[in-house]
Amino acid sequence: MGTNRNYAYLEDHEGPVREVVVAPFEIDETTVTTSAFSRFVEATGHVTDAQRFGWSFVFAGFLPDEAEPTRGVASAPWWRQVYGADWSHPEGPGSNIDARADHPVTHVSWSDASAYAAWAGKRLPTEAEWEYAARGGLVQQRFPWGDEREPDGEHRMNVWQGDFPSLNTLDDGYAGTAPVRSYPPNGFGLYEMTGNVWEWTKSPFDATGETRTMRGGSYLCHESYCNRYRVDARSANTPDSSTGNLGFRCVR
Repeated sequence: MGTNRNYAYLEDHEGPVREVVVAPFEIDETTVTTSAFSRFVEATGHVTDAQRFGWSFVFAGFLPDEAEPTRGVASAPWWRQVYGADWSHPEGPGSNIDARADHPVTHVSWSDASAYAAWAGKRLPTEAEWEYAARGGLVQQRFPWGDEREPDGEHRMNVWQGDFPSLNTLDDGYAGTAPVRSYPPNGFGLYEMTGNVWEWTKSPFDATGETRTMRGGSYLCHESYCNRYRVDARSANTPDSSTGNLGFRCVR
């Protein structure tokens, strides 16, 4: 687990490489989809954190020209605070998930993901379980399929292509989320373990326990900005945070 390579983000504590033992577990082939999350909401009446707060973070490039002015994140102005954005309105009022039944659900917090997992008789994976699953049986390779990001020019995941954040060439076929099973699975039969959406894990990010670890990167990751679409990369967010590129899958 982890990496010793020199491109690692030191502040993320990706290294050193270490041996970790995990007990046998089952893991979802894909991230939880909007249709699956919809069934959960219908059955339980669950209200997500984004719905309670009244807003969530949306990538600025997805907002229509006529959208009302929004507040941005100072260190990442492409993230906009959009009122009315939630799991069923990914880009805010006027957007919907009608054509995204097989897309990953987004705008779900760690608390929302944990609630869904409990309802489904499962739980969120630990960080070690997630990385073991993501590697697909390979040892110390950058990606679920090997060491090359695009072997023989083939796109294996949904990440930002072009110049971030101004130009996305869409060479991999998608601007936002891609439907689950859009790319070949890894050696364990798991889809989109890197790219598409970040995935919550059960594990705290550090000793403070104030944030939870996210793994896998997303469609907004680019080598110049967030080179975290690797199986050994990690990031964190507070348990009540939600964004348009953050989802989850479950284990048991």
